[in-house]
Amino acid sequence: MNLRRIGVIGAGTMGSGIAQVCASVGLHVTLIDISESALAFGLAAMKENLQRQVRRNKICEATRDATLKQIRTSIDYAVLSDTDLVIEATTESLDLKLRILRQIEEVVLADTIIATNTSSLSITQLAAVLKRPERFIGLHFFNPVPVMQLLELIRGLQTSNQTHSAVDSFARTIGKTPIDVQNAPGFVVNRILIPMINEAVFVLQEGLATAQDIDNGMQLGCNHPIGPLALADMIGLDTLLAIMQALHEGFGDPKYRPARLLKDLVAAGHLGRKSGRGFHSY
Repeated sequence: MNLRRIGVIGAGTMGSGIAQVCASVGLHVTLIDISESALAFGLAAMKENLQRQVRRNKICEATRDATLKQIRTSIDYAVLSDTDLVIEATTESLDLKLRILRQIEEVVLADTIIATNTSSLSITQLAAVLKRPERFIGLHFFNPVPVMQLLELIRGLQTSNQTHSAVDSFARTIGKTPIDVQNAPGFVVNRILIPMINEAVFVLQEGLATAQDIDNGMQLGCNHPIGPLALADMIGLDTLLAIMQALHEGFGDPKYRPARLLKDLVAAGHLGRKSGRGFHSY
């Protein structure tokens, strides 16, 4: 199955990034969100990312313009009727994702593959709301999508071999390296990464070091390209908390309990870069 017409639900950081990488290799992209303002925000982010590549001489202006021409936007799910693959890329809310998946299935063709970019929720559970769960799979992209090469392919219990094979080819078409991952809370990368970040929050909470010194320590002592707290701010503290809660609930193990400081910052609306303040100020 040749996946050339791609739908993306959600024009936020992840959705706009997914749309950009698909369009950059000549795929036709339909980007959906709940409002024209949300779509405008996503398009503006893509334009800035592409312009940055132009300034760095990584692409030319003609490539930038050609990429943007491959993207159409809409607030109407009906325009997804001609797509080969639809990727849901909204916030980590089970109820929201279930509702969106039902909406997608109402308008797409019978053989259209439906995927989710969830970073922690059960693919099997999400697939269960669909009439044809065999065409559903997890496609976990990493932030920033245009830069990060990895793509986790997560099969649910119901996912067919045909669906997996098609998205594996799609991953390579858009320049990603896919790895096959079993359906479990946090999958592989976040199962390792997010508790590490949460532990850094515990270290800060206990007053062992400042946020900057914690980040410097992990960068200089472990050769990480970015410190764990700065990375948390980039991911979004609300997203980080949602993943930790999913791990805690999914495994029932207290080692996955979210740090109190993380919960307090989210309650205060200090979500990281997107709010201008998290563990650091922006």
